[in-house]
Amino acid sequence: MDKLITFAVPCYNSAAYMEHCIETILKGGDDIEIILVDDGSTKDDTPAICDRYAEAYPDIIRVIHQPNGGHGEGVNQGIRNARGIYYKVVDSDDWLDEDALGQVLDKLRQFTRDEKPIDLMIANYVYEHVEDNTRRTVNYRNVFPVGRVFGWKHIGRFKPGQYLLMHSVIYRTRILRDSGMELPKHTFYVDNIFVYEPLPLVRNIYYMDVDLYRYFIGRADQSVNESVMMGRVDQQLRVNYHMIDCWNLRFVAKQNKKLARYMYNYLAIMMTISSIFLTMEGSPESLGKRTRLWEYLRTVDSGLYARMRYFAIPAATNLPTAPGRKLSVALYRLARKIYKFN
Repeated sequence: MDKLITFAVPCYNSAAYMEHCIETILKGGDDIEIILVDDGSTKDDTPAICDRYAEAYPDIIRVIHQPNGGHGEGVNQGIRNARGIYYKVVDSDDWLDEDALGQVLDKLRQFTRDEKPIDLMIANYVYEHVEDNTRRTVNYRNVFPVGRVFGWKHIGRFKPGQYLLMHSVIYRTRILRDSGMELPKHTFYVDNIFVYEPLPLVRNIYYMDVDLYRYFIGRADQSVNESVMMGRVDQQLRVNYHMIDCWNLRFVAKQNKKLARYMYNYLAIMMTISSIFLTMEGSPESLGKRTRLWEYLRTVDSGLYARMRYFAIPAATNLPTAPGRKLSVALYRLARKIYKFN
């Protein structure tokens, strides 16, 4: 490790917006590293833009050109090749706030000087909604202590719409490698695995109440667009199954009940998302996939299944009969309107 932090930027046909992303990260200074992962781009100048930046900033930027493997493989490549003590993913259509970035890096430098590295840093992120030119900030003031190192036993309760996303986390690189996490190729929504699977290895955390990450949302072809998600529901299921398999939550609860509660709630939300999009599709095949997902959870942990199946939010997305399914979809769309999560 010879850099403070590695920023991995997966790029796929990103020429229209990636330069803004890179320029904001470059404000971090000479002790950062940026790995641009060109994920088999063929439709625009993404490969050339990556090479141009690497040539202009040889001590900061490296480029990896790979055959198309999807967003997850871009993140995997960054982890494999990172030279930074810490690791953060920045999607190529998003960007970082310059002032907040400076504060975050100064704190990480302090931890490094004091030889007291933390396992996870958390900062706020901002939804930048392109369709109506509005923004919404997600902070964690009610969940985490501010301005001190803490562990899982010190966390509070998350509100709806307040879960950790890839945008809010900076992991210690060693934690990611020790977790053995390997994000599946050619699969969207793997950011959920990224923020979920390493958590039980985390021992010390620091929360900075600054708005670091700017999450651009609302583009028609974006992976979280509702119609796009319906077309990629099998990829959502792949992520969901991975999350069921990667940890025994009863084991996690023996180590820390508050962390297990958070992971349980996060998994419940993922089960809800998979269920609602299969319900919205509505075909017998999709409804069968929904049934098989829940039956799989039952085979893994029948107690977890019973608790989660009748938990308020998942239960509302699994109402029987055609009128019940219509109500489930209506409840989902109401929640989407309130929390503006995609």
